[in-house]
Amino acid sequence: MSAIIGISVDNRAEEATKLQQILTDYGCYIKTRIGLHDMGDYKCLNYGIVLIQVIDKINEIYDKLAKHWKVQIMKF
Repeated sequence: MSAIIGISVDNRAEEATKLQQILTDYGCYIKTRIGLHDMGDYKCLNYGIVLIQVIDKINEIYDKLAKHWKVQIMKF
């Protein structure tokens, strides 16, 4: 089984380190990672979305992320 997990990050400047550590901890189970943020008037805004494709430990990773951020999951 595989899943896509979307993580809404409201304060990238303060939360990036914590998110990066969790993604690194589960790096062997993350097949794809995409980070999206808006460029308002040609400057980087402080919020964004990270999409990860997870191939194992789906519920464990989801639960870990959901403790800190708004997350959505799509299993397939």
